[in-house]
Amino acid sequence: MSETVVSLEREKRFIGSPLKTKEALRHVRGMGKFVDDIKLPGMLHAAIARSQLAHAKIKRIDFSKARALPGVVDILTPEDVVRMSDPLPQMTVPPASNVRDYPVAVGKVRYVGEPIAVVAAETRAIAEDAVELIEVEYEPLPAVVDAEKALTDPPALVHEEVGSNIMAHVQYSYGNIDKAMKEADRIIKVRLHFHRFSSTPLEPNAVLASYDRSENMLTVWCNNQEPSFMLPQFNSALRLPYNRMRFITQDIGGGFGCKITNYVYVILISLASMKVGRPVKWVETRTEHMLASSHGAERIFNVEVPVKNDGTVLGLKILSIDDDGAFARHEPAGLTVWAQVVPGAYRIKHVYSDMYAVFTNKCPAGPNRGFARAPHSFMIERVMDIVARELNLDPAYVRMKNYITREEMPYTTPNGCVYDDGDYPKSLSIVLDALNYTELRKKQRELWKEGRYIGIGIATTLDSGAPNFGQVKMLNPRLPLVGNAEACMLQLTPDGRFVVRLGTVPQGQSHETVTSQIIAEIFDVPVELVDVATGFDTMTHPYTMHSGTYGSRYAAMGVGAAYGAAQKLRAKVLRIASHILNEDQSFLALSNGSVVSTRDSSKSISLKRLSRIAYGMPSMLPRDTEPGLIVVNFYYNGLVEPDERKIANLALTYSYQTHGVVGELDPETGKFKITKYVIVDDAGRIINPLVVDGQVHGAAAHGIAAALFEEFRYDENGQLLSSTFVDYLSPHSVDLPDLEVHHLEIPSPFSPLGAKGVGEGGGTAHVAVINAINDALSPFGVMLEKSIATPEEIFRLVAKKSGLPL
Repeated sequence: MSETVVSLEREKRFIGSPLKTKEALRHVRGMGKFVDDIKLPGMLHAAIARSQLAHAKIKRIDFSKARALPGVVDILTPEDVVRMSDPLPQMTVPPASNVRDYPVAVGKVRYVGEPIAVVAAETRAIAEDAVELIEVEYEPLPAVVDAEKALTDPPALVHEEVGSNIMAHVQYSYGNIDKAMKEADRIIKVRLHFHRFSSTPLEPNAVLASYDRSENMLTVWCNNQEPSFMLPQFNSALRLPYNRMRFITQDIGGGFGCKITNYVYVILISLASMKVGRPVKWVETRTEHMLASSHGAERIFNVEVPVKNDGTVLGLKILSIDDDGAFARHEPAGLTVWAQVVPGAYRIKHVYSDMYAVFTNKCPAGPNRGFARAPHSFMIERVMDIVARELNLDPAYVRMKNYITREEMPYTTPNGCVYDDGDYPKSLSIVLDALNYTELRKKQRELWKEGRYIGIGIATTLDSGAPNFGQVKMLNPRLPLVGNAEACMLQLTPDGRFVVRLGTVPQGQSHETVTSQIIAEIFDVPVELVDVATGFDTMTHPYTMHSGTYGSRYAAMGVGAAYGAAQKLRAKVLRIASHILNEDQSFLALSNGSVVSTRDSSKSISLKRLSRIAYGMPSMLPRDTEPGLIVVNFYYNGLVEPDERKIANLALTYSYQTHGVVGELDPETGKFKITKYVIVDDAGRIINPLVVDGQVHGAAAHGIAAALFEEFRYDENGQLLSSTFVDYLSPHSVDLPDLEVHHLEIPSPFSPLGAKGVGEGGGTAHVAVINAINDALSPFGVMLEKSIATPEEIFRLVAKKSGLPL
């Protein structure tokens, strides 16, 4: 008996429609539920005592005055943490992986803001007052703040037991870089500095932990982006089995990667609750977030680029050093994930990369929008501009010369990644047309002569999605993760509604809305009949060890799990309907909330009626059919681990963006004002255009902010100089330009609905703006090495070249 399959090519009711999001309605009405909204009986409030020095031995801690403060219930000390828990796993290899990392400083402090103790008190104010009464005596040590010196000439060791400051070292060789060097007409040398910045989500990190001693049961409400992925860390550190730990997320006010590593605080506050025997809540302040949550890794690039005189880029020879801070709490940021996008959008056949990650006395690094791909893409896009400048060629021409073409798709990169589909040359052509590029270049030369320094920047970067966790084995073969999988539970209830529970953990990506559109499309019901449970709960939601929202994976993995669940449930519904209606299944279709015969309209049954039969009248079901209408589906992206040459397909989908920026530089102030901004985005099949546009706008804003405003700056003593919004300049809407967005909708042949990831394209904006600024600087004969263009830095460059006083 054949089965009718929903054709995604028919006229869509929901998939592709710009429906307003379900989440927005409750949020604009103030009805969202975040960690800080939860209040439990007997709940205490926590404040964290933190190090004021970047590197020092702890000689003595006196808690007596803090304990004596009325309202203080207890203090979780370093001794308590060591007694009650095991060290956090380090995401690297020996000897660096032997570091004993606890969620508080033990023996010495290694960055400003590192937790020293947790005060649990009746109110937050009392807890904060008690923190001020804790006395710590330090023996200062030299601070390690320069990544290159940390590697070659360190003033001290961050972890003496490691014997160096090397967190990880790995080499990659794809193609034949020596051959490329010999065949080159020129070798262009490039040095770049990718600066340290992160994300500023509206909601900071937050944890509410409640430990029940009678049942040895820990329940945690948190805003971690991937709590099921972090279960091994929780299991190991807290010495609790999976079935004694329940982790719940609800609404999350933004993530962008930086909430992945808040598992450290989840463990810390859980230990506080386990010690005091009462629920304990901690909500991070903004300064705490800036100081000690998670920063994107800083990187130094030294690159040799073999090129032909016609602009052909033959290869890349890269030495990179990543500043990953005091601990390896996530895989060293640049050393594996970059391999998803080795040649960028270009036909670069030969790549050699010698990569280091080093410990420094700074906040530990973790994922940040475009994790690890953004620095690499920044380097490639700067290289393209620098090659054009050195060869006196147009940067658009150099890109067109080197792009992978649509005809070559699916394209296999030198390290085995498979770019699914896309048209990079077309995306650039759309941008150039929107900018009126040819005429703009002519006008630019005239304006330069008049003393008006117009800059034009372009960039194309890839957003690899649904990553292959086998990539971490290129660094650490012992890590037990390969491929990527996601889960979904779908139920058709007896009252004819659909209930969905996802393994993904959204932080503003509108999973509830998009999933509702998919289910409504397949069953031909109103989206109002589909309820997607908010957030995630390890006790009620299905999950895998990959579950969560990160790495542009929902479009393939979350959608794949939900789409597969819908197909499973649909098949069961049609099987039951065929039996009840005595109709061949090949002649049945779902229409307006019913199953109907396409050849006899008198034969129909509503989903509500069918559902009640499935739950309440099992005798009416076909033989060997289980009662009920609940399915669980696990979707696996099919990717496998790399071979010994570090070759494998490392992501399932590859969305991409091309950005074009025009701006004007004022050399007297160093300020750069963007006057026109064009984006072409290809996210594959678009399920909800409003959601995609929001993701594109947000990513661009983050990238522009990184280029012009946001930077974590440390002094020589390891003190963070930008720990508030007074110094860390997160832009407002008035600081950002209008965005002209165009969409190329080229479906992925590999993802279940053809959707690709979206939302991590901040890296495109970042480098497009920096390219525009360097273009505006070219009449002065100077160029920025850095990835942030502060007015001060630009002014210094121009003044130094012009012989002006600084």
